[in-house]
Amino acid sequence: MNMQALMQQAQKMEREIKQKKEELDKKTFTGTSELVDVVITGGRKVVSVDIKNKDSISVDDLEVLQDMIVIAVNSALKQADDANDKILGAYGSQFGGLF
Repeated sequence: MNMQALMQQAQKMEREIKQKKEELDKKTFTGTSELVDVVITGGRKVVSVDIKNKDSISVDDLEVLQDMIVIAVNSALKQADDANDKILGAYGSQFGGLF
């Protein structure tokens, strides 16, 4: 394969990666815990936090609620990371892990 063909292939891959990344950034992921649902984008931005059963939460439960938010956010972030690895990981393997 000549250098020009290799460069064209690399540029094509770069465009594909950029397109896939943009698609992933728009996708949403929902992390859940017993008391909280958190929605984030593939770009790792928090879209919403929904506290379930608001009427049953007392001031004394705030520490538990905070823990549940952390669990839900981490769950949503893991989903986004897994999708990122699945969608974009194939491109990295083509370059021997350079990406």
